[in-house]
Amino acid sequence: MDKVTAVSSTSAQDTADILEANASGQTITRRNFFRLLGGGMAIALTQSCVYGLDGSSSIAETLAVDENSIAAWIHISEDGSVSVFTGKVEVGQNIRTSLAQVVAEELSVPVQRIHMIMGDTSVTPFDAGTYGSRTTPYMGPQLRKAAASLREALAEMAAKEWQVPAASLQAKAGTIVHGASGRILDYGALTKGKQLLLPLNDDVALTPASEWTVAGTSVPKVNGRDFVTGKHQYTSDMVLPGMVYGKTLRAPAYGASFVSADTENAKAMPGVEVVEAGDFIGVVAPDPQTATHALSKMEAQWKTAAQPSKAELFAHLKEHAQQDGDDNGTQAATREVFARAPVRLESRIEVQYIAHVPLEPRAAVARWEDGQLTVWAGTQRPFGVQEELAGAFGIAKENVRVIMPDTGSGYGGKHSGEAAVEAARLSKAVGKPVKVVWTREEEFKWAYFRPAGLIEVAASLDSAGAIASWEFHNYNSGNAGIELPYQAGVKHIQFHPSQTPLKQGSYRGLAGAANVFAIESMMDDLAGQRQQDPLEFRLSKVTDERLKAVLEAAAERFGWKGTKAPGHGYGIACGFLKNSYIATCAEVAYDEAAEQLHVVRLVAAYDCGAIINPVHLESQVLGAVLQGLGGALFEAVDFKDGRILNASLSSYRVPRFTDIPPLDIVLLDRKDIPSAGAGETPIVGVAPAIRNAIADATGIKLQGLPLIPQGLKRTNN
Repeated sequence: MDKVTAVSSTSAQDTADILEANASGQTITRRNFFRLLGGGMAIALTQSCVYGLDGSSSIAETLAVDENSIAAWIHISEDGSVSVFTGKVEVGQNIRTSLAQVVAEELSVPVQRIHMIMGDTSVTPFDAGTYGSRTTPYMGPQLRKAAASLREALAEMAAKEWQVPAASLQAKAGTIVHGASGRILDYGALTKGKQLLLPLNDDVALTPASEWTVAGTSVPKVNGRDFVTGKHQYTSDMVLPGMVYGKTLRAPAYGASFVSADTENAKAMPGVEVVEAGDFIGVVAPDPQTATHALSKMEAQWKTAAQPSKAELFAHLKEHAQQDGDDNGTQAATREVFARAPVRLESRIEVQYIAHVPLEPRAAVARWEDGQLTVWAGTQRPFGVQEELAGAFGIAKENVRVIMPDTGSGYGGKHSGEAAVEAARLSKAVGKPVKVVWTREEEFKWAYFRPAGLIEVAASLDSAGAIASWEFHNYNSGNAGIELPYQAGVKHIQFHPSQTPLKQGSYRGLAGAANVFAIESMMDDLAGQRQQDPLEFRLSKVTDERLKAVLEAAAERFGWKGTKAPGHGYGIACGFLKNSYIATCAEVAYDEAAEQLHVVRLVAAYDCGAIINPVHLESQVLGAVLQGLGGALFEAVDFKDGRILNASLSSYRVPRFTDIPPLDIVLLDRKDIPSAGAGETPIVGVAPAIRNAIADATGIKLQGLPLIPQGLKRTNN
């Protein structure tokens, strides 16, 4: 039989006190949970564990809830403040504000009353991770339903107390109002001393986007002043009593195996402890500088293995790719149509590995107490890191608590828990809290990269200019954004996983940037074969009205039909990813005498459904476009024999202020369509729009990313 538990709550500050547990990972039992929360109200359900634990742990006696109908995520305190629990985390995308907005909207409270508790495996609901633009379309509706269900329950409670119909009551500014009599009850006064069990009402009426008053507005960033003034503490800022600093000995190259190490010189240094366990060697010291110095005194021997270098990358990816058969016959049919079509084009797109380059490198603080592990880590997946730690040390995950106090950007690059495992391993060995912060060089060398890829496209047009055939093969990069958004006669589209020479993983937009680049480059080249305007060519082959709308909006704002200055070129591209649409226009200028290309301006039109916070959405689009600028123009990982050769910001080129052109963002607010996540899609239109503008200005059709490896100088490849 399912277990049902009621929870009471108090002020947001007291809630924060128990969650932070004095920032020490102290034992949270049900007794002190209730003691600190005090009188108030919460909504709870049954079945699985709201806190990602099974109830046996002394770290946190948990509340059992149905993970598909969670209502225990919202707590109203006696002073009327609201605590909202979510396993999602803040990595700069500002979901702390947008999620607070949707709760405030449905619960009819000011945003200032809401306190978001995020990404703590002991006190927040299990969550797979903050990635894939899933927070807004999945977590947002869940919290809206919970808030609306709670609003209904508050009205029922007031109706019972006043002996009036619940339909005669209205929720307003954190109160229940009876208009006929003028009576008002604050939420806190209404729930004081009570514990309420409430199932989530899946049929509860949600406020339509057209009637939003809090959601849909540019609410300032929650706790924004703390970030600006430096009050907010990231993992890399943390200091615990008795804490020491750790560093790990690393291999000189990918594929190298440990042979031996002389650690005596490091052990002789005052305050230094050396930890040796198999092929793991680390040091701890009173400060980071001493730890780094101790590591440099070690003499290690490694056995290296042959590894593909950058020059052999694309041959390697194709040679080691999975070559699945043409079971449904689409490849043969596509090639047959291609062979007899009057217009045929083929392209081979090479996409390099690129790094995430987060503002804050990986960081973690670990502490062991009585066999229980608490880790503060900058990660997009606290529960994933919890499982990683449990596996690394052979303990139940109920004895591991991971707290994510925000991290300075991730871009899909912080799913794994390397720094957390290293800090925990060192802490366990020395019996003290240990902080590990990766250097920029370590982040470049040992974090995972956006996958490199080889993309081969063959497309044809019939005599009327329709796409007769489309064959598309992606080797290794991935299948995000791989589908053709245009009408075509026959198609064969295939992703081939391959053996990667470097460690690879998620990246903003996944493979969308590579696949859309290949698609949109080919579309421009096909339009050129017809001597047709690239915008009109696309519009004639699009049936999706939302894709048409962003194309037309971007072109109108850009002035697509305007007269170009001599040496200037225009480019356009569009894409669909994560249920949202982007169209990007670019203008570039080419100085023939200096052989210099300059991105003059960019326009991006974006549709992600109903907009929750316009200013913050614009910032999201801006950030994605600027990141896309680096991947388009010059970002690439250089490597040879397993060694990363450009592992610094002086050698790995990212966009600088002088690279950034004027950028105009057009947001299409579709209040009739559910909100989608905006963290990824806007990046995919940048590279193909610039590539197509370069082709328009110079006649050179570049077929790889990055487009301009030597800064903005024209290349002939």
